[in-house]
Amino acid sequence: MMSFPKHFLWGGAIAANQVEGAFNQDGKGLSTSDMLPNGILSPHQTREERNEGIKDLAIDFYHRYPEDIQLFEEMGFNCLRLSIAWTRIFPNGDELEPNEAGLAYYDKLFDELAAHGMQPFVTLSHYEMPYALVENYGGWGSRELITFFERYARTVFERYKNKVKLWLTFNEINMSLHAPFTGVGLQEDASEQAIYQAIHHQLLANAKAVNLCHQIIPDAKIGNMLLGALYYPYTCNPDDVLAARHENNQWLFFGDVQTRGKYPGYMQRYFRENGITIDMQEGDLELLASASVDFISFSYYASGCASADPKDKEVGNIVSGVPNPYLEKSQWGWLIDPKGLRVLLNFLYDRYQKPLFIVENGLGARDEVTPEGEIIDDYRIAYLNDHLVQAQEAILDGVDLMGFTSWGPIDLVANSTAEMSKRYGYIYVDRHDDGSGTLERKRKKSFYWYQDVIRSHGQTLSK
Repeated sequence: MMSFPKHFLWGGAIAANQVEGAFNQDGKGLSTSDMLPNGILSPHQTREERNEGIKDLAIDFYHRYPEDIQLFEEMGFNCLRLSIAWTRIFPNGDELEPNEAGLAYYDKLFDELAAHGMQPFVTLSHYEMPYALVENYGGWGSRELITFFERYARTVFERYKNKVKLWLTFNEINMSLHAPFTGVGLQEDASEQAIYQAIHHQLLANAKAVNLCHQIIPDAKIGNMLLGALYYPYTCNPDDVLAARHENNQWLFFGDVQTRGKYPGYMQRYFRENGITIDMQEGDLELLASASVDFISFSYYASGCASADPKDKEVGNIVSGVPNPYLEKSQWGWLIDPKGLRVLLNFLYDRYQKPLFIVENGLGARDEVTPEGEIIDDYRIAYLNDHLVQAQEAILDGVDLMGFTSWGPIDLVANSTAEMSKRYGYIYVDRHDDGSGTLERKRKKSFYWYQDVIRSHGQTLSK
């Protein structure tokens, strides 16, 4: 009873802008991520003023992917979640014809995965978009981006329809509320009105992509991806319960639209009470209603608490919340809450009654290499073990769970801080915050632990 489903997908998750490097090779254009050399900060700069950053090379997955995929196969992966860099396909975003060198690169990458028995699980836009679309159109604030994204989606669906059967549209789409430049290409001081208008355009693009995928690749499945920012009431005071409901609604809104195809009543009330008017055109609501995703995917790193009383909030994974006195924190101040994953899985399945997929979960920590050359990351093993045990419990509760791809199976550049020292991987990469290092890959203790978990289909997990 404690094993995972027979066809469960085991693997890891990476993002092009955090692993590939080669930021200006083979015709690739400059992305919004390339404009953030120090992580999630408002750039307020031109491309000419852009500073070099650690992401320019990252871990050089662009050239080293055969070696890394071989290591993933050694662990037993049957799935790898990755993203296509939009700027490798359409460097400026508005071209009529794609960049063949970019398309050919992902052909080789997907072929390599297939040769090693791994299913590619592809995100169309993972925290990046062509920076030229920000410069020339104002990012997702412009409806024109719907057309450009549709062209990009159609291009990759048609090109890879025989190689990729699992797709996601926008990574952590609700992050736009916390990091507008990363999410929708707006400056960090953009108004709520501007952000929600841009989000409307992105939701329409999401619907177009869902419908295109169903048309072009009928045997594929396409899902959405939420930042699973689960909030508990800080106390049993009904005001705190309502505060938590409000906080959860802020991100569940995206799942509601992408699944149910309409703006929920609670968001319409929020818009009314905050003076937000979404400019909709004829056919917008019909488009949203036509495109329900096939499954719900999400990241889960930590939970938070919400209170009706003004209290000091702390930030973990960009999202702020009232600290939970019952939970311990990671080195980066994120609350560690494995049971929250079971709560969230049941919560989402009860709400949507669609298959779920945990596409990000992991522990960022400073790893030390011993004099013998080993990395003993028992803290990471404990974190992942405890979360996977709770995923098992949710399956026993009746949740339909498709798979688990832990974040950063190989060390990569952290999105929020652009650090290498915030390591997630089962595989150590010899690169450091100052850019030094050989890029050598080395197996950590967790590498062999995850290998055993996959081989045993979860039977080796410790309860």
